[in-house]
Amino acid sequence: MTRLSGKIALVTGASKGIGAGIALAFAKERAKVAVNYASSREGADKVVAQIAAKGGQAVAVRGDVSKKADVERIFSEVTSVLGPVDVLVNNAGVYEMGPLSDITEESFHRQFGINVLGMLLASQAAAAQFGPDGGSIINIGSIVTRLNMPGSAIYTATKASVDSITRILAKELGPKKVRVNALNPGLIVTEGTQTAGFAEGDMAQGIAAQTPLGRLGQPGDVAPVAVFLASDEAGWVTGETLAVSGGS
Repeated sequence: MTRLSGKIALVTGASKGIGAGIALAFAKERAKVAVNYASSREGADKVVAQIAAKGGQAVAVRGDVSKKADVERIFSEVTSVLGPVDVLVNNAGVYEMGPLSDITEESFHRQFGINVLGMLLASQAAAAQFGPDGGSIINIGSIVTRLNMPGSAIYTATKASVDSITRILAKELGPKKVRVNALNPGLIVTEGTQTAGFAEGDMAQGIAAQTPLGRLGQPGDVAPVAVFLASDEAGWVTGETLAVSGGS
């Protein structure tokens, strides 16, 4: 499998969960991969080690995508070690659930800072770096924009922004041969959802029961779709928001 041979990919928030799954899948397809992390160096190093153990090439790069200086440094480090980025996966994200009465300025700015501003800053840097052959930007959204769950006002608003910005940037960057698409996963079993208690108990059982395929998702369910969007096979696909949710 070499669908991404010769490509250099940066996956933000790739020390665990969906981001780690995508980084591993990209490396399997022979892309060189930059594994970005904000705090979990141990997790990022583990992903890099897994890639290296299978003969791939990867590097861990620390940086907070909500800060422009960090984003610029991330791209500079990736370029110096691996080369200019061809594929960007905007996966870094956070969520905090709670009713309207619990919303705080801090929570609002943290979620919008990472989920929306971080995506914009990384996309801006990638677009400036892409060569004459263009590139691919893949934004990780969520099917929460369909569900409109109580207690998710801020998080859902950030992911609705991801959907809209994806369509806008596809039109804006299309003339430069840059494709921009979004993947909207359903509930995926990750370290984060397990810690939050979303991946087990009555909530998880209820979601699985309402999903046509009858189960929760795994990072490995999302990664192959990201590989497709990053590859030349998706050369005529842009501005799309693809649900990867088992039909929910």
